[in-house]
Amino acid sequence: MLITGTFLDEISHDIPHQNWGASEWEQDFIHMKAAGINTVILIRSGYRRFITYPSDYLMKQFNCHRPPIDLLSLFLTLADKYEMDFYFGLYDSGIYWDTGDMSHEIISNQFVTEEVWKKYGHHRSFKGWYLSMEISRKTKGAIEAFSALGKQCKDVSNGLATFISPWIDGKKAVMASSGIITKKQSVSLSEHETEWNEIFDGIKNNIDAVAFQDGHVDFHDLDQYLAINKQLADKHGLQAWTNCESFDRDMPIKFLPIKFEKLKLKLEAAKRIGYDKAITFEFSHFMSPQSMYPSAHNLYNRYLEFKQTLSW
Repeated sequence: MLITGTFLDEISHDIPHQNWGASEWEQDFIHMKAAGINTVILIRSGYRRFITYPSDYLMKQFNCHRPPIDLLSLFLTLADKYEMDFYFGLYDSGIYWDTGDMSHEIISNQFVTEEVWKKYGHHRSFKGWYLSMEISRKTKGAIEAFSALGKQCKDVSNGLATFISPWIDGKKAVMASSGIITKKQSVSLSEHETEWNEIFDGIKNNIDAVAFQDGHVDFHDLDQYLAINKQLADKHGLQAWTNCESFDRDMPIKFLPIKFEKLKLKLEAAKRIGYDKAITFEFSHFMSPQSMYPSAHNLYNRYLEFKQTLSW
């Protein structure tokens, strides 16, 4: 199984900024294309007061900073040029992270989706929506919020696809700001299955695909969780994608490019289970030959070698 999609992490709060302009971004799209990527996902269109496009609504409602460049326009134009599918990531006000209440995200994104579709929906690469609020367990209000957000996206765009990328509450699910790499308490297989069976049942009419992050559980346990996620997705009529993380969670430095052997191991596990698609978080920092991390350059080379062996 090969990676065919990547998040674009331009608005982040725990990964260093690479300060790329239009030329660097275009070169990265060229590298992505060479690696076999045909799908790019804006992980979020904004976080708190930093945004990727000059949104009249967000600048007025949340006092967001006006961005120096319209990155949404740039990404869509590049996706058009290099024949990639583009998924728009919703706005994250940060209120959910502060309060645990997702209702604010429903309200704000109603205006964002309408604004974005009206201004950018003409791009032929605009193929869907990413609901950027991440959960791992049966969070209060999550079913209602994901369903409502998915419906908003579909209604405004004549039914374009929607997807989510939750995380598994495994032993490696620790705060990025913490120096520890594992925790004692984690979700059991049975708890995970029970909770996500209920969540999928509640969102299946408005969400088309789910891409669980694969880095929060031990490698020896990954097959079991991947299998449960695939079985549940099949049961509720969702596409099963895997978010094959290209950064390493096994060291206290957060975050650095992953060891190629680990990336290969995770992709092979997804292949065994029969996943529909592999995406990654994320190419530009952790796999690109122009990343700020030299080890990412080498990961790109090892990945292309691996890709070549599969084409023989």
